Amino acid sequence: MFGLFKKFKEGLAKTVSAIATKTRGLFGGRKIDAASLEELEEAFYSADFGVETTREILAEIKQAYAQDKELPGRQAAHLGAAVLQRVLAGSAGVLPTREEGASYPTVIAMIGVNGSGKTTTAAKLGWKLKQAGRTVTLAACDTFRAAAVEQLKFWATRLELDIVASHTGADSAAVAFDAWQAAKSRGKDYLIVDTAGRLHTKSHLMEELAKIRRVLQKNDPTAPQHRWLVVDGSLGSNSLEQARIFHKSFGLTGLVVTKLDGTSRGGALVAIYRELKIPIYFIGLGEQPEDLQPFSAENYAKAVFGLD
Repeated sequence: MFGLFKKFKEGLAKTVSAIATKTRGLFGGRKIDAASLEELEEAFYSADFGVETTREILAEIKQAYAQDKELPGRQAAHLGAAVLQRVLAGSAGVLPTREEGASYPTVIAMIGVNGSGKTTTAAKLGWKLKQAGRTVTLAACDTFRAAAVEQLKFWATRLELDIVASHTGADSAAVAFDAWQAAKSRGKDYLIVDTAGRLHTKSHLMEELAKIRRVLQKNDPTAPQHRWLVVDGSLGSNSLEQARIFHKSFGLTGLVVTKLDGTSRGGALVAIYRELKIPIYFIGLGEQPEDLQPFSAENYAKAVFGLD
């Protein structure tokens, strides 16, 4: 658990640094004052935690400050982390297990816009499941982006994962159909479908996503059982708009937030969960397979406020 928290803390260093810089080390050793409270508010808005969450955190700290004008910054940090953890209560998704005795693979469809890290996340998820003793097939259904199929093939070879792929420009739904058939015949526990990256504002591309779902349901009416949106954590509040539209169109069941190691806007996942209540399964804190870490509200809240 300590190692996992260390990973969270290192990965969220830029978000923590952005807040700490604007509050001049508020959560270090200094005491709270009126000016630092204003700076803290600005820092949380800049990190895209959202209006409601920011107000709740500030209200808690201001109430404590009103009762104790000598309030240490460290104590304020604990108060803020407790609020953040409360907002995120129940947010951590539990990796799905295949039903015992099931003859069909459990399908996880990875959805998101180009550049979100969706393809590499699909491969890393496959590796995670493999590490947990599960068997996996990857489906390279991002056939619209020239490099996507080769990218997933590269990762599959590197991580020794089974993959079904075709050529760039192939019918993505047909690839999904073939991949499901292959996963079933090979007795795989999971099929992870890397869908084509698409702008959430393009209706014809969203229809292609729906087509993949319809084709999968010819094999299994319940597929895909899991529909996870992969969002780039550095996009801030724009990722909330993506989540809204994908959720409305496809009924999201999970969220993966990538690239949190390279952004000072690591608060957007809070706004997404607060509004849509989509479980957060993983966050991406680096380039390596092991950098895809299970989400923990407690670790996230502590890391944001610089707590050990």
